[in-house]
Amino acid sequence: MTDQYIVPNIWCRGNAEEVGRFYASVLPDTTATVESRYPETGLLDFQQPLAGAPLTVAVSVSGYRITLINAGEEFAPNPSISMFLMFTDARFGGGDAARAALDRVWEGLQEGGTVLMPLDAYPFSPRYGWVQDRYGMTWQLSVNDGGDPGAPFVMPSLMFGGAAQNRAAAARDRYIEVFDDASLVGSFPYGEPTGPATADALMYSDFRIRDQMFAVMDSGVEQDFTFSSGVSLEVHCADQAEIDRLWAALSAVPEAEQCGWLVDEFGVSWQIVPADMGRLMERPHAFEHLLGMHKIVIDDL
Repeated sequence: MTDQYIVPNIWCRGNAEEVGRFYASVLPDTTATVESRYPETGLLDFQQPLAGAPLTVAVSVSGYRITLINAGEEFAPNPSISMFLMFTDARFGGGDAARAALDRVWEGLQEGGTVLMPLDAYPFSPRYGWVQDRYGMTWQLSVNDGGDPGAPFVMPSLMFGGAAQNRAAAARDRYIEVFDDASLVGSFPYGEPTGPATADALMYSDFRIRDQMFAVMDSGVEQDFTFSSGVSLEVHCADQAEIDRLWAALSAVPEAEQCGWLVDEFGVSWQIVPADMGRLMERPHAFEHLLGMHKIVIDDL
């Protein structure tokens, strides 16, 4: 159980435990723990090969929770949602310590992966790179010299391309409207047409939901991918009323509704679940009941 309100979930193709060990080996101050397992019975036919195997692996990156979902071949992460890692002097020490820490993480993530933007100096950062690791998850690494010492180390970043091109501002505004205690932090439009991005599309914007930071951007190059269940955002709700409200506000694709999962109007996948989901799943036959649900109803688990 975690008190983190929104937890990014990464879909793994039967190898979540291996992926967790990899992240624990390359990311600073990181642990990976098998948190739950599939039951031995009551599984659907396509889940039978996973009987008794890990279901979720909890990864803690400097105290920030990411969940690895152990499942089949249906989905995979892509660069539409990446994890932004901010290396600051306040976290890693002065001098070249932040750069050295970034370089170590970069070397680990890019081994067997694909570099999307080379590690280099850019107008927005003295040292930055974007890499897709060997398991398909993408990471943006940046040094923030003289930045906010309280800036989070990990921040989900949503890139709007393909079918979602130029919808970053609308999505950001919608999320700020839907979630309690949410606010805009910064907004930087392109200012002129850039590839498929219009002049008023977002080159970068960040916002808060409670104490968590999120970033959005419109792609400046044509993309052949968009959001999928490969990376979803899991919201830990306080009660049934919050589940019902968020479900009604976000769900826009009825055929995607299953087991507490939904897809919003921008294509982003969400899981709207009780904050004490782990405890509820310990009830007899809760897993079998969950498989038949669309929206989660706490009393039915």
